[in-house]
Amino acid sequence: MEAFASTDIGRIREMNQDSYYISNENDEIKLYIVADGMGGYKGGEIASKLAIEASKNYICNNFAEIKKEKEQILELIKNAVEYANMVVYEKSKENEELTGMGTTIDVCLIYSNRAYIGHVGDSRVYRLRKEFFRKLTVDHSYVEQLVKEGNITKEEAYNHPKKNMLTKALGCTAFVEPDVMVKGFQKDDILLMCSDGLTNMLKDSKIYEIIKENPKEASKKLVEKANELGGYDNITAVIIL
Repeated sequence: MEAFASTDIGRIREMNQDSYYISNENDEIKLYIVADGMGGYKGGEIASKLAIEASKNYICNNFAEIKKEKEQILELIKNAVEYANMVVYEKSKENEELTGMGTTIDVCLIYSNRAYIGHVGDSRVYRLRKEFFRKLTVDHSYVEQLVKEGNITKEEAYNHPKKNMLTKALGCTAFVEPDVMVKGFQKDDILLMCSDGLTNMLKDSKIYEIIKENPKEASKKLVEKANELGGYDNITAVIIL
């Protein structure tokens, strides 16, 4: 298994509040995490880094102890995200400047031809299988809710003025309920984990095209393309092969 990651400040923001973690090829636990922080000066940067570190440590410290069955692994992912939420929330209360900071998070643990995913916010996980490119996560956002209720179309959602308004984020409240899921991850499948700095600039069809062309170079090319189109936010892309 290989992973490639790129992150960039973009062309507008003053700092990069995105963070990511990818396992080394030799690591026993195949773990990948993306977080997109939010909050005043340095708040978002601190929130995303704390969330990555807390969830990674929780999983690495507890993975050996659990039965390697579907329900137990999903429970581990859920607990890891809830623990990360508590860590970020507690930190935000220590310092007035960090009040209200938060982050999105996507955690992906690959084990036995399956991807176990924990998700909060509007960062995304996609799977490319042969010719099918599918979003696996559902954005926790106001606009996604409007689409779900049939009030706007997916096309209208793409340019909606409130597209960045989250309905759920990690670290903003004492408790968060993450989405957890398990998806097949077969030979030749490709996973993309990314922040909304990518998906707000590139439509899914363009993302698919770039990954298909050269998967190993795709994380870099995706970030470059998002910057070409304006780079209005921090951009992070992680490709898992």
